[in-house]
Amino acid sequence: MANVCAVCGKGASSGMKISHSHIRTKRTWKPNLQRVHAIVNGTPTRISVCTRCLRSGKVQRAI
Repeated sequence: MANVCAVCGKGASSGMKISHSHIRTKRTWKPNLQRVHAIVNGTPTRISVCTRCLRSGKVQRAI
């Protein structure tokens, strides 16, 4: 399973971690994904959704 939001497509991004002595090493930032039951095409399905999409109401959760 990819580390990608099913609604907006947000995925991992990369960059540099910079220490106090300015030594740079690669690192990644992963999205805050939650596995939720959501209504997709009229049927309840379990999908991975980022918390930004959950909070903004882009996902209709199934009960």
